[in-house]
This record gives sequence, structure tokens and C-alpha cells, in this order.
Amino acid sequence: MNVRPNIGIINALVRITCGLTMLSWATSKMVKRPWRESYLVVAFLAAMKVGEGIVRYCPLTALYEEGQEMMQDKRDNDEEQDQMIPYNPT
Repeated sequence: MNVRPNIGIINALVRITCGLTMLSWATSKMVKRPWRESYLVVAFLAAMKVGEGIVRYCPLTALYEEGQEMMQDKRDNDEEQDQMIPYNPT
């Protein structure tokens, strides 16, 4: 598995900004109501977005790109097989 940046600079800055905003919102809500677990989940998701922005690697984007490559390879193989089979009308 080759982990290299797969998101741009602007996308990374947006992820960091939104992640820090959501993280500060969730932690302020957890201070007020510590028994609510939903704020903890939002805090984890926001921290993940901040991490994706810093590293500039998104696993979902990588999965999507890999799936697109597999679909293209499948289309290419299907086209090659169609070309190999001669047309016989009888």
C-alpha cells in the first residue's frame, strides 16, 4: 500500500478548518454535558478530518480512485475480449 498525498492544498486547508471548528464545538458541548456520547463521536470524526488535512491523505478518496481504476481495467478487458471474438451470423 502506497500512502502518498491524494488531496490538494486547498482541500487540506478546508479539512483542517472544518475539523478544528467541529472539534472546538464538540469539546465545548462535552464540557456542558459530559454524559452525552454523541459529542465524543463528533470529536473523534473532527480529529480525523484534521489529521487528514495535515497528512493530505484521505483513505476514502484512495478507495474511490482504486475502484475507478478497477472499473477502467474491467472495461478495457471487456473491449479486448469483444475484439477477439469474430462475428458469425450463422
